[in-house]
Parts: sequence; C-alpha cells; structure tokens
Amino acid sequence: MISINNLTVNFGSFSLLDHINFHIGEDDKIGLTGKNGAGKSTLMRIICGEMSPTSGSVDKPQGVTIGYLPQIMEHHRGRTVLEEAMTAFDESNASELEVERIAKELSERSDYESAEYNRLIERMNELNDHISVIHSEPPAVQAERTLRGLGFLPSELDRPTETFSQGWNMRIELAKILLRQPDLLLLDEPTNHLDIESIEWLESYLKGYSGAVLLVSHDRRFLDNVTRRTVEIMLGHIYDYKVSYSHYVELRAERIAQQTAAYENQQRMIEKTEDFIRAFRYKPTKSNQVQSRIKALEKLDRIEVDETDNATLRVKFPPAPRAGDIVYKCTGLTAAYPQKTVFRDAEIEIKRGEKVAFVGRNGEGKTTMMRIITGELAPAAGESRLGYNVDLGYFAQNQEDVLDKSDTVFGTLDRIAVGDIRTKLRDILAQFLFRGEDIDKRVSVLSGGERARLGMAKLMLQSHNLLALDEPTNHMDIKSKDILKQALKAYDGTLIVVSHDRDFLDGLVDKLYEFRDGKVREHLGTVTDFLARRRLESLQELERTDYGRSSNPSFRPSGKPDPSAGTPAPTAPAAGQGYHETRARSKEEKKRRQRVDYLEKEIAKIEKRMKEIEAVLSAPGEGDDVLELTREYLERKRDLDDMTEEWGKLID
Repeated sequence: MISINNLTVNFGSFSLLDHINFHIGEDDKIGLTGKNGAGKSTLMRIICGEMSPTSGSVDKPQGVTIGYLPQIMEHHRGRTVLEEAMTAFDESNASELEVERIAKELSERSDYESAEYNRLIERMNELNDHISVIHSEPPAVQAERTLRGLGFLPSELDRPTETFSQGWNMRIELAKILLRQPDLLLLDEPTNHLDIESIEWLESYLKGYSGAVLLVSHDRRFLDNVTRRTVEIMLGHIYDYKVSYSHYVELRAERIAQQTAAYENQQRMIEKTEDFIRAFRYKPTKSNQVQSRIKALEKLDRIEVDETDNATLRVKFPPAPRAGDIVYKCTGLTAAYPQKTVFRDAEIEIKRGEKVAFVGRNGEGKTTMMRIITGELAPAAGESRLGYNVDLGYFAQNQEDVLDKSDTVFGTLDRIAVGDIRTKLRDILAQFLFRGEDIDKRVSVLSGGERARLGMAKLMLQSHNLLALDEPTNHMDIKSKDILKQALKAYDGTLIVVSHDRDFLDGLVDKLYEFRDGKVREHLGTVTDFLARRRLESLQELERTDYGRSSNPSFRPSGKPDPSAGTPAPTAPAAGQGYHETRARSKEEKKRRQRVDYLEKEIAKIEKRMKEIEAVLSAPGEGDDVLELTREYLERKRDLDDMTEEWGKLID
C-alpha cells in the first residue's frame, strides 16, 4: 500500500535517517520502536506529508487516507465533546453530497457507452462503498461508543471541550481519527494519556481494525497485544521483523550473537592467515601458498556486526534512611476543588518498604492524592500525615510545569545541589544520558523523554526514604523503563507510583489503591490480579450497555428518538425488549457464577494462609516478625469477612 524508498533525513552534518526502505501493507499492524530521538516521530510526519525528507520518497496510491495522531497537537474549542467527535463524519457527509451530484448528472446524460459515463459510475460505486462502511450504524452511536471506550462518561459528552485537560482533548482527537476509519492509522504514543481500562479498549479496537496501523508506544504489553510486526530505528537504520515486539527482542539478540560469533571466528581465521603470510612471504618454497592466501583474503566477504546503540541509563537510588513503621496514613480523607469533590472518606495506610500503585481512570483523583501526600494540596476533610522521619522525593507527572524552561540541564541540578554532591553532577547527568554539549541544552528544547530523565536525575541528589512518582515512564523508551523498573525493585525505601503501564507495574508493586467513582479501594496482589478482577466488572458492563444502544438505530445521545427514523411497529419494542432482557439475564447469571467460583477459590487460599500464620504465631522463632505477621493476619481476616459476606449474598 505505502512504500518508503531510500529515505534520508539530515540535520546539518548529522544523519537522522540513512537510506531506509520498507513497505506498509493494507492490513499490517506495525510497532515502530527505537530510543527517544531515534527519528520515529519524524518518520511518521514524513509519511503523512507534514514534513519532507532530505532525499528519497514515500509512494502511496491515489485515494489512500491517513489518520495521524501526534504527541502534541492543537485542540479545538467552542463545541461539546460529542459535537467535536461528530466532525469526524464531515468527510463522509461531503461524500453523500457528491453521490447526489453524480446521480443527478447521470440522470441527465445519455452517453451510456462513453468513458466519462463509466468513470462517473465507478466513482459513485467507490463513494457508496466508503459510505456503507462509515455509516454501518448511526454516526452518533459510533461516536458515543468510541468516546466511552476512551474513558468519557455519558454525563461528560455535553461538556465543552475547553473544560477538559490536554490529555482528555487528546482522547477526543483520537476518537475523531478512529471514527474516520482511514486506510492507515499513524499513532504516536497514543497510550500516554490513557488509563488502563481505556488502553485495553484501544487494544481490542486496533486488533480488529480492518486497515493498517503504524504506532509508536513505549508500552511493551500494548505493542505485543496489537502488533504483528516490529520496525526498529537504530542509529539511522531500520531492522524489520515480522513478529511482535517481545519476540523481536529475542530474535535480534540471537542474530547479534550469531553475527558476533561468526565475526570472531572469521577474525581468528584472518589473523592466522596473516601470520602465515608474514612468516613465509620471503620463502621461495612457500610462495605459491602465500600468494593463494593473499588472494583468498582479498576475495573474502568480511562479516560485519550490526551497529548497536548501547548507551543506557544507569539508575541506582541512594540508600534510604530508616523511617518509622507507618510511612503514610490518611483517615476519612476527602479531596475537593471548588467545582468538584474528587473522592470521599479515603483510608490509606502505607508501611515502610511497601511498593504501592495508585490506579484508576484519569480524573478520579490519583494526582490529587499525590499532591495531598506531598503537602501541595490540603484535604477538604479528614486527616493526612507522613510518618516519623519520612524524607519525601516527588516526581511530578508534567515535568514541563516543574522544570525551569530558561535554565540549562546542568543548571537545573546545580541550583539545588548542596555539599559534596556538586562535584558529581556531571557523572549523575551522564548516567541519565546527558553527555558533552547536552548538559548545556536549555530545558525548553528538551524532548518529553529527556525532561523525564532530567526530573528523575533530580531525585538522585538526596537520599529519600519515600518516593512518590506520578507517571514516571511517560515518554521513556522501553529500555529506559526496564532499567528504571529494576532500580525501583532494588530500592530499599517505600514507593508510591501512579502509572497506567501494566508491564511496568507488574512485578514491581504488590498492593494497589483503586480510585473509582469517588471512592478509594485497596487491592492486595499484583496488577495482573487486579485487572483480572476488574475486567468482568468494567469492560463487560461497557459492552452490555453499548450492545443495547447500537442495536437500536433510532437511539440518539440526548435520549430522544430520531424523527427521521420513523415510528416503529407497535410489536417491535416488546419483542426487542424481551430479547435484550433475556440476554442481559443470561450474562448476569454467567457473571454471578464466575464471581462465586472466584470467591470460593480466594476464600480457600486466605483460610490456608491464616492457618499458616496461626501456626507460626503459636510458637514464633527468632527470625519471625511477629508484628508483621499479626498485621498480615488481620488484613487477611478483613478480606475473608468481606468475601464471605459477598459470597453469601450471591448464593442466596
């Protein structure tokens, strides 16, 4: 469908992309990966026509449509969320007008055998095919379902777009692109402003998308779930594999290992041959053999190992000073702004050494909770306090608002560094890939990933025993995220992290607080366990609601029937209603049985663990932490009581 031919992009003497070639097929699902600054966004801008290459070309058939979601964009004002999303159908509305125009022209012509008449027929057929795909169901139904899948509540669809944050406006732009159903989707980090549930919805949508997808994402699991092909940009060259990202990493490592082994073997052979030539070059009896080996070396196809960018972060957090047993605790906490109460009656307790995640939809209060913990925001009600001897280090979600844009990279650290650490600033910056002239760059010219790295470097200047990190991996490439994750796993202090990156959280945290519907709920276990519990409760609920609405062509977001849909037959609503009620009851019963089975398994696990703890507490040994075991026993007991009560209600 689209061919990239010998594409080169130079900035002065620096070559960002060097004669790259690859092809995008009609239904390809491609993950475009590489380090920050490798040229991924540049390549996307060239493909969609926003930027011209230094040399080379992008060949695409006439009529191919492209939808491009950049990292940063301008947002429209003056419309509601639904009205703005409905502008995605402006093009198809224009197509309908063109069909009407062609139909009128055909009715007035009589040259049925002419080339022009046949051309008009073909054009009308193309337009009708396109309209039939776009309007497979009412546009308003499509728009609402897409917006809700991306996290908007029904009550938010009539709000003006300017009342939403930049991240939410990005979701509106994404919805518009998806609703247009272009032949090729170019998505540059679409998950940066999405919560976990919206990411899962987008995954499902893209996997079933009939066109081609080329996406940049630093979410390994998102790439693995959506893409079947990986194109990596490294040092100006591309490496194209017809596999998902994780499989690609394995295959590339194997290929480099094989290349390296073959290269080393060849070098040993060359060295032995050269030793022979040097030893016997001037001996007449060996002249024929020497000349033969010289010619062999000249004809030898030398093996080269692909260049690899091995520059990586080196993150190791300083040892954490000892804090009290309770690092943070809030009781009856209510967070509110003048126009909105975010959540009420939150109960959170974080103990020394725990690694905890705050998860939930955007706008439910995760960042607000972080601001309360750091003291930036006072609670509307309740109590919030840090524990004894707690030294808090905070990484804000939007480093653009925190860092001084007029300062340099070096000056940002130099301004806050004290004592002997000042002599190590260049070394610290080098660990975060700021080397040479990079340290003199202004913050204003740094990319999103560079600002994230600089913000993380600031945390290295002091030894904190509580790290509060709000979306630390936004804009970080996959390798950098992996290194940061390992550093946080090795960190001996307490961690609170807000993140929507499932792969980053999995194996890092073992307790989550979910912010949802104005409440804060505690979940013990991994993020995988949490998602398994939430999937039935959230995603199936969304699907059930959408099913009922999309099956009714006369549905309108306002709740009023569409006058153009006509009056339905008197028996139709009753028949349809009975079908949907039966289907809903069947789904509810299946959901109830699944929940009962899950509760019975979990109750058995908890009872088994409580018996183990009771056995230890009855005769504790020297290495047994009685206080910790008692705390765990009480937590398990509380969970057991809650689950038993729920189980009893479900089987009644």
